[in-house]
Amino acid sequence: MERCPPWISALIGSLALLLALSESATAQQPEAGMDNAACLACHSNPSITYQFPSGEVWPLTIDPASFDASVHGQKGVRCTACHTDITGYPHPPLTVASRRYYELEHYKSCERCHPQVYRETLDSVHARQIAAGNWAAAICTDCHDPHRAPTQPPRLEIPVTCSKCHAAIYNEYRESVHGKALIEADNLDVPTCTDCHGVHTQEDPRTTRFRLNSPKLCATCHADPDKMAQYGLSADVFDTYVADFHGTTVVLFERQSPDLPTNKPVCYDCHGVHNMKSAKDPDSQVYRDNLLKTCQRCHPDASANFSSSWLSHYRPDARRFPLVFFVDLFYKIFIPAVIGFMGLYVVLDFSGRVTRRWRRRSSEEAE
Repeated sequence: MERCPPWISALIGSLALLLALSESATAQQPEAGMDNAACLACHSNPSITYQFPSGEVWPLTIDPASFDASVHGQKGVRCTACHTDITGYPHPPLTVASRRYYELEHYKSCERCHPQVYRETLDSVHARQIAAGNWAAAICTDCHDPHRAPTQPPRLEIPVTCSKCHAAIYNEYRESVHGKALIEADNLDVPTCTDCHGVHTQEDPRTTRFRLNSPKLCATCHADPDKMAQYGLSADVFDTYVADFHGTTVVLFERQSPDLPTNKPVCYDCHGVHNMKSAKDPDSQVYRDNLLKTCQRCHPDASANFSSSWLSHYRPDARRFPLVFFVDLFYKIFIPAVIGFMGLYVVLDFSGRVTRRWRRRSSEEAE
């Protein structure tokens, strides 16, 4: 059988679209609260588009099954609840010159149903970027597709969603110890973007405040004994960090001067930001053979002995780092014993002097 000429196929498609539009317009004039079926009668067409004056073509196809499975579809939200400017067909002409302008105008309708969440976003780094003129910064509908149901668990979708704008960071993350566990093994225990950066209240990670608070973010997982026990990792990470000079200084700054920078390292200075790897990975910044180079970023004169003394966030015990453990134990016994002996010696000496003076005075009085 011969194929139809392209112009005939295009004509048939146009006639089918016109028929659908006609049936929709005559049978159900779109009104506030109308049935979504009237809208989807046209917008389920795979070829429906809108062309802006700039020449940009915007696909307007919505899959009815995916919409019904979405949170809006399940809750029966009507199209006109968001598209309040649509009251009939043909639709009123758009007053914006591009798809992005349209999205920036209409995402504010999310506030009607989600007022608290919407207000939270107003103080986020994304909202501040938009206010500064960066219209590519994320808005509600960039992260939450209002017409589509997720195709996988939300935690697995988060990095992919963020990659729309942060592709380079996503590529680093997917090769990290966290990213591989989440993306390749579907391990929902590991952190994803929103665990560190927040959901609707994203703080600019370049700020001093974020940097000083970052150890507490890491401690959310790495100080959890039950979670760390599943992976054979130390849960003393945060406590041992805070106990050393680096951590103590950072915590003091975080509590007393959160906007004042410090040159002391935080977790991601040593382990990496989005590209962190297991300490057993030869490519890791904290792998034994790479540790000296990592330390030399802040301590350029450090020698091999400097990095080899690192205890890897483990408290020394008889099984792990026995030499350090027994030296530490020796001093824990020796120092209190010496101080106690000296204290006892001072007390005995003082009491002896007082006793001898009292006896001398008593003998002089007796004479």
